[in-house]
Amino acid sequence: MKVMLVDDQPLFRNGVASLLRARGHQVAAEAGNGREALDLLRHGLPDVILMDIRMPEMGGLEATRHIKAQYPDAKIVILTASDDEQDLFEAVKSGASSYLLKDLEAARFFAALEAIHAGEAILPSRLAGRLLEEFRSQATRTGAPEEESLLSLREQEVLAVVAEGMTNKEVADRLSITDNTVKYHMKNILGKLHLQNRAQVVAWAARHGLGASAR
Repeated sequence: MKVMLVDDQPLFRNGVASLLRARGHQVAAEAGNGREALDLLRHGLPDVILMDIRMPEMGGLEATRHIKAQYPDAKIVILTASDDEQDLFEAVKSGASSYLLKDLEAARFFAALEAIHAGEAILPSRLAGRLLEEFRSQATRTGAPEEESLLSLREQEVLAVVAEGMTNKEVADRLSITDNTVKYHMKNILGKLHLQNRAQVVAWAARHGLGASAR
């Protein structure tokens, strides 16, 4: 896995880089702020970008928005010490695929990283509830119409299983379809619901009463 590290603390970057290399991953690039990251991305897109939030010149949330605008397929993971609920909400709105806290133990960090690389959305459980409340509040303020009726029956079935936190393979096994079919349905779900990534799909599903997180 090729990883870009974006953090303004060299000591922290060096530590994470050493851990990644020890696990056989490649550190494709390191940047001290979002602006440097944007410049480095001209040389190629890594598999995963680990992005801090508060950095000089350009912070992580602004950088995430710029990167997703230029590189829609970029997989950006916020890796931060901030457990502020608003930061989580803004990160997901900006296009981050996951949100990790720096107090993770190494084993859990690598397990999360592998899951993210496989297409999963990882959010801190203690913050996820507030994220769903924010989505509910936003929908109420904007008067957004219910969009579930736009989905086919099979897409609704896929959405319900994805909302339980299952991988594409697990979804495929549950519904007796192929991994590629799951990916096809997920692409349609993202388009029809105007969502950017799997994290937003999980939050949307929970807001509509689907999945384990809604119970």
